[in-house]
Amino acid sequence: MIHSLRFRLAIGAVVAIGLSLALVWVALSRLFTDYVVNQYLTEMTVLSDSLTASVVIAGGKVTLTAAPSDPRLNLPAGGRYWALEENEKILERSRSLWDTTLSEDDMKPSGYGAFLEAIGPDGQAILVLPQDSVLGEGPGARSFCIYTAFPRAELEAALQGFHKELFRMLLVTAALLAIAATVQAIVGLSPLDRLRRKINDIRKGDLARMGDEGPAEVRPLVREIDLLLSEREEAIERARSRASDLAHGLKTPLTVIAQLAASMEPESAEMTLRQVDLIRQRADRQLQAARLGVERMLSADMGELAAKLIQVLKPARADRALDWRLDIQGELRVEADPADLAEAVGNVLDNASKWARSTIVVSIHREHENVVVRVSDDGPGIAPDKQASVLERGIHDMNNGGSGLGLAITSDIVEAYGATLALGQAVSGGLEVTLSFPMKSVRRVSMPA
Repeated sequence: MIHSLRFRLAIGAVVAIGLSLALVWVALSRLFTDYVVNQYLTEMTVLSDSLTASVVIAGGKVTLTAAPSDPRLNLPAGGRYWALEENEKILERSRSLWDTTLSEDDMKPSGYGAFLEAIGPDGQAILVLPQDSVLGEGPGARSFCIYTAFPRAELEAALQGFHKELFRMLLVTAALLAIAATVQAIVGLSPLDRLRRKINDIRKGDLARMGDEGPAEVRPLVREIDLLLSEREEAIERARSRASDLAHGLKTPLTVIAQLAASMEPESAEMTLRQVDLIRQRADRQLQAARLGVERMLSADMGELAAKLIQVLKPARADRALDWRLDIQGELRVEADPADLAEAVGNVLDNASKWARSTIVVSIHREHENVVVRVSDDGPGIAPDKQASVLERGIHDMNNGGSGLGLAITSDIVEAYGATLALGQAVSGGLEVTLSFPMKSVRRVSMPA
């Protein structure tokens, strides 16, 4: 998963969104905290100024001529507090303070700007704003301090309410950004999906070239793929031409060898002619495959391919009047080089045609994600203890005029495509060969042309 572009983009989006929203949280939290603290600072300053304006000296004492009318100041623990201090002695205080004495020596920093923290009349923390003032001038001037305060829990409740709403907002924002990032990844990577589908169509033989569509960032890759396809087609065409030339070139030497065999001893001549006939059959099958153009494709309908191979083999076994029975269950395509499939299935059919007495049954059907080709004949069959040896090169039919390579080559092709080959006994008593090819290509190595 770590190699997935979508996964990497998702991780990048999660990290970017997380960092961005964390910065937003810190910034907005700081701004709102400063705003709320300034609001309380303004309120306490106004209260303190109104009290300072009412301070007079009467009878040699600093006193207030009038107290603010806020009802909270007149209720015990009412939520707003004030006190008038001179020379560290409380002269007057609001009724809301009850019997609580405020002293700057007993206060500590609150962490909220100019406010200090003290204990209020209800035992809860309050935030206190001290404000020093001087009344009069000269030697008779009097210095005093006015304390105004409010509950710390009131400010923190406001902040907590804001943080709760901010969290909800950022959570919704994160969800929307995640959706947007997902859509962006899907839309941004969709050209790669289209590219993959086109390559799949090319592998199936449904499309020849990628074309010049898509975003500018993808077009260089598309052009390189098209160039690679062109070079591959040219290489395949050259290989097909060489294979065709080789097959044709074999015919003249084979004819000469067949003529020379006439001068040999009967037993040697018969063996030689059988080998010549085998080479001719293989050359003819390769030429037939070339005419069908199977090398140009990268997938094949197994039923259609088997039917064509049977048509190629029938003339070679015309003297035996074999009954070929072909049972195909629908169109069953295999993603593999049809030349390799033709070689593998053709070897099995050729082997069955050699040993069958009268009937060959070819069944092609689907099992899960595999295409299964089952070839049965009514020949002598192979003993179970000898079935493994027939897959070894040169073991099986050398004494019957064959090369002993057919099933061994088939075994190699099957292994290369991640398929399976099984030998068993047919209902008719002969050999039953089962080939099981995965429908989706899992080719492991390149088979020779």
